[in-house]
Amino acid sequence: MKSTLMRIHGIGLGLYKYIITCLVISRGLTSVVHADFNYKVALKKSIIFLEAQRSGNLPANHRPSWRGDSALQDGKLVNEDPVGGYNDAGDNVKYGLPMAFTVTTLAWAAISYKSELQAAGEMENVLAAVRWGTDYLLKASSRRDTEKYHACWISPENMKTPRTVLKIDRNTPGTEITAETCSALAAASVVFRRADHAYARRLLNRAKVLFFFVKKYKGTYDGECPFYCSNSGYNDELLWAATWLYKATRRSTYIDYIRDEAISAAVSEFLKYAGAQILLSQADSFVCSILPDSPYHQVYISPGGLLHLRDGANTQYVTFLFSDYSDLLAKHKQQVICGDKKFGSDHLMAFAKQQMDYILGKNPRKRSYMVGFGNKPPTQAHHRGSSVPQMPPNKEVNCGMSFVHWYNTNEPNPNELTGPIVGGPDKNDNFEDKRANSSMTEPTTYINSLAVGLLAKLARHSHAR
Repeated sequence: MKSTLMRIHGIGLGLYKYIITCLVISRGLTSVVHADFNYKVALKKSIIFLEAQRSGNLPANHRPSWRGDSALQDGKLVNEDPVGGYNDAGDNVKYGLPMAFTVTTLAWAAISYKSELQAAGEMENVLAAVRWGTDYLLKASSRRDTEKYHACWISPENMKTPRTVLKIDRNTPGTEITAETCSALAAASVVFRRADHAYARRLLNRAKVLFFFVKKYKGTYDGECPFYCSNSGYNDELLWAATWLYKATRRSTYIDYIRDEAISAAVSEFLKYAGAQILLSQADSFVCSILPDSPYHQVYISPGGLLHLRDGANTQYVTFLFSDYSDLLAKHKQQVICGDKKFGSDHLMAFAKQQMDYILGKNPRKRSYMVGFGNKPPTQAHHRGSSVPQMPPNKEVNCGMSFVHWYNTNEPNPNELTGPIVGGPDKNDNFEDKRANSSMTEPTTYINSLAVGLLAKLARHSHAR
């Protein structure tokens, strides 16, 4: 069976002690916590940012008023139609791997925090965000994908440069991208199972086809480097895909695959291994490596209390897994055992909240790292669409001068990019709100998709002091 994957340019594993065959992301009773911020507003804004990242023909109910249709000619050079999807960050680029990961983690939030999202009035917006991604991925996983190399600092609506077309197939495999797309479609099929059964079946059937393909034709595709490189290989994406297919189908063949392919190693960051572990209820080694008061703590914590794994989109690592695993512990009245110490659900949730509160403004600099929210939020996000003034779509722009006019300036962005969490401060809590400092000021879709679930939980289960 032949399948190809379209794409547009723009974790170590702990030993499975057991596999829970009745796999459900369990929900436990959550204790009420004090609200340091208006998490409901932060949640709303975090989803609006995803709308600002849309590419293609925008719907009538699109909320960021300064955005318009863009990249409508994608794929024309090869007679394909990969229009749509999401720009991954601030450079008008559509990368297959982060887009699929965004959809997977957003779907995970929709599954785990359905009641919380409904209570906040955001469930329909999350479903729309997931579907915007899966509509594109369905097209992308059936034909080709284009890759965008962009030499102008210009808004997506005014792009004129050609979009180079590349493809993944049996002759040019791309295991990481294909497996992550499989995960996204399988996870989304769970989300839409009741709301749109026919669409859910279509998503799941495509995910199965992709998994068959990706097991047979393996190979790393490095076309997204240096921005999205698979430093851990593709085994984590394969296990991640099998986990979501098991959740969507309950078929033992996927559990068997996980048992056969799992590699024993300690984990210290969230790639797909740690995510798969939580879905399969075995993530103690990951938790023990993160918690500051664990005897097995390995990950650097800044003086102000923020997890810091690396410069550039560091804020993606700090929240969602601990929130979801705390629910699982509460449901089964279990604790994480780290040597001679034990940590319960409340401890994990308190750590997740502390990380989110740091992002929203409870930090040494007393500033928010979410654009448009809280005290002293970033005003110079590294983002083409936000930093370039609105102009007619047919206006000609000198690419060389575009950087002079709109990139190398010290002025706030003219269009407020509502809701993105930027890359954040360095390991010493230092932050420079400069457009050129992309490691600190560039937002990404997957930072926000990972924050949606925790923000929904905090909005529902916290109250003002």
